Amino acid sequence: MGTSLEGIKAVFLDLDGTIYLGGELIEGALDFLQRCDDQGVKRFFLSNNSSRSVQQYVEKLERMGIPATADDVLLSTHDCIAWLQQHNITDTYCVGTEGMCQMLEAEGIATRSDQPQYVVLGYDTETTYERLETASLHLHAGVPLMASHPDMVCPSPKGGLPDVGAFLALFKATTGIEPVHISGKPNPGMILHKIEALGLQPEECAMVGDRLYTDIAMANRAKCMGILVLSGEASEEDVAALDEGAEQCPSLVVPSVNALLR
Repeated sequence: MGTSLEGIKAVFLDLDGTIYLGGELIEGALDFLQRCDDQGVKRFFLSNNSSRSVQQYVEKLERMGIPATADDVLLSTHDCIAWLQQHNITDTYCVGTEGMCQMLEAEGIATRSDQPQYVVLGYDTETTYERLETASLHLHAGVPLMASHPDMVCPSPKGGLPDVGAFLALFKATTGIEPVHISGKPNPGMILHKIEALGLQPEECAMVGDRLYTDIAMANRAKCMGILVLSGEASEEDVAALDEGAEQCPSLVVPSVNALLR
């Protein structure tokens, strides 16, 4: 299948590095989204970035001229909440932004408990040393750790920024603790529940993103088409360095979303 995406009925689109980079739209992104609408291809926005709530993402997209509703946005925080609920976790100490904490609390999960069942780590762009200290002490006391996603860096126009994976390395160095569970991409459940709700088969869907170890790995685990864009983190050299048959191998590599549905 080529860049026309013949047979694809829905696309799941990473945001950072795919639709925009920092506060700037990727060139041609709006035209691509219009082609999705014109050709009847459903599009959803998918992000491991747990620093914002769904509503904050919707507002950011609308400021960029992209019509979006809450149903269009799937976050690693949703996957995190689902895992916590599955394990009957209601008391946590969350190293996360107010936006993330609000999403957990809206589902009845306390985020600043003095006796947490879990320490929950998100992409905390508002963190303080006191918050890191408190989380570390809970971990030393035997409270298990889970994380919203594994990304090491968050892309920005000036270079990568420390993301959850970097914070996990900090806690590992400080406490020796590894996470019990990491939500978000590349877990295929992040999109499979939406694919099922749409009444589609995985092979009728494509995941478009800039990261091999999350976006493309998830696409292959979910048995969707995995499309790598070179507008964010990964490069052609990264693709060439992959072992044959690795789960990070994309089905298609394009410079940006501007090349798709043409």
